[in-house]
Parts: sequence; C-alpha cells; structure tokens
Amino acid sequence: MLARAGSRAGPGLGLGLLQRSQQLKRSAWLAPAPHRWTSGLPMNIGVLFVPQQEAWVVERMGKFHRILEPGLNFLIPLLDRIRYVQSLKEIVINVPEQSAVTLDNVTLQIDGVLYLRVIDPYKASYGVEDPEYAVTQLAQTTMRSELGKLSLDRVFRERESLNANIVDAINQASDCWGIRCLRYEIKDIHVPPRVKESMQMQVEAERRKRATVLESEGTRESAINVAEGQKQAQILASEAEKAQQINKAAGAKRVIAI
Repeated sequence: MLARAGSRAGPGLGLGLLQRSQQLKRSAWLAPAPHRWTSGLPMNIGVLFVPQQEAWVVERMGKFHRILEPGLNFLIPLLDRIRYVQSLKEIVINVPEQSAVTLDNVTLQIDGVLYLRVIDPYKASYGVEDPEYAVTQLAQTTMRSELGKLSLDRVFRERESLNANIVDAINQASDCWGIRCLRYEIKDIHVPPRVKESMQMQVEAERRKRATVLESEGTRESAINVAEGQKQAQILASEAEKAQQINKAAGAKRVIAI
C-alpha cells in the first residue's frame, strides 16, 4: 500500500522530502549546542580578580585550599578549582506564608522577611548544602514554635519581641553554617474571617464601654460641681447673714452707749 501510494505521488514527493531533510541538518548544524557543562562559577585561568564583597572558595585536587579575598589573586590552572562563590552582602529572603496555631487555638496565616549575611564563607560552603533554604525552613519552624507560646492578643501586641525571639533562635542554630540572621520582620498576619468579625465586635464593645464610662464620669463630675456650687452658695449666704447680725448687734450697742 505505501509503495503504491509513493509511486502515485511521483518524483515530486521524494524531492520535497530530500530538501526537508537537508534543511533539518543545516538548522541542527547552525543551532547552538546545549550548555550542559557550563556553570555560574568562574573559570581558573591563573590570574583572577575577585569583586568586592565576595569570597571565592578554592579547592586544590578536590580538597579545600583557601579563600580568595577581593582583588588580584593567582591560582594554578588544572590543579585549583573555584568550588563556591559566597556573597558577603546582606541577603533578603522572603519567608513563604505558613499556618501556625496560637496558644488559644487560633490558626493564623503569617509570612515574613529574613535578612541574612554570610560571616564565614568556609562554613557556609561546607556546613550545609543550601544555606538559604536551611535558614528559611528554620525560620518557619521557629515562627510556628514561638506563635504557639502566645495568645492571639499578645501576637499583635508583642510583634517586636516575637521578631527578636525568632532572630535569637535562628542565630543559635545557624552558627555552624557561617550565617548570621540580622533581623526578621513579620509582614502580614491573616486571621480567619470569623475571628476577625469577633475581634471587630470586641473592639466596638470596648469603644461603647469607654463611651459609657466617660459619659458616667462626666455626669458624676457635673453633679459634684453642682453640689459644690450649692455648698459654696450656702456657706457664703450663712457668712453674709452672720456678718449682718454682727453689724446689727454692734450698731445697737453703740446706740445704747450713747
């Protein structure tokens, strides 16, 4: 069947297939080969210039040799290899949103921002496989642990102390990784809709309570002021009457003396 169909198509079909195959070969020859063996690490050409705020970890024959400082450096080609490049700048990492349960069993959705800096390039290279991922996971677990110690009201009031506790816990665990956590900031705290409604009702109740207390205190102050005014008026009236009687008695005494 195929042979019969090919014979019916004539020589034009064979010529078209031949041209198509030649085009495919030409495009495959012109297309760039995949960069399978390339990486982001610098190549050792003997003379290297290390940028500022970077540390290049060098291995010689598969073993740690030294750390290149910023500026001009010399290496032995083929024997020395740049294995890691560590940035000494401050690194900002977004901690993904996660769920955590407070002390009063309220589930929160919370995320944050982590600020790190590599202080020991050797430990950051050989102490952990992926430092940023390890610190991010540590920040998430520490956040859940710290939130479990606080009630919902304290989470909003003690945000600064919560950030400080997370930083301390991360630094204690990441010391062997050559990384120091400079600060941790909570970005957003999302509460369930029902909890948010109850919090709004509580706020409105507190406002009404404060308004009632202020109104009652104003009424009491007003009554006290009125009573004080009446008291002062009676005292002044009695003192005036007393002075009048004294004056009358003094006048009668002078008349009798005359």
